[in-house]
Amino acid sequence: QVQLVESGGGLVQAGGSLRLSCAASGSFVSINAMGWYRQAPGKQRELVATISSGGNTNYADSLKGTFTISRENGENTVYLQMDSLKPEDTAVYYCNANVKRYYFTTYATYWGQGTQVTVSS
Repeated sequence: QVQLVESGGGLVQAGGSLRLSCAASGSFVSINAMGWYRQAPGKQRELVATISSGGNTNYADSLKGTFTISRENGENTVYLQMDSLKPEDTAVYYCNANVKRYYFTTYATYWGQGTQVTVSS
């Protein structure tokens, strides 16, 4: 089994900051890309940012410069630093990871349970 557990969500005022964490645990041999997605009420889940095992990052165009993704490979953990938060950033934030469970298998995508971020005006 592979588990992804997010933490760090909560309520913050507009202009404030939050840092989300997502730790992968369980039985696997490697993780390549990890990422963050979000889903606001009534909307589809959308990309926030991804990061490769080598540290290459990709961001949603609207979030470049305000959100920063990073990872700690030795800890199998990915972070999302969110600054200058706006009410429209309110959503459930999900992390995912492409995980190779055994040497003879391919990578598969796993998702966390999500953490709520609410930005008040």
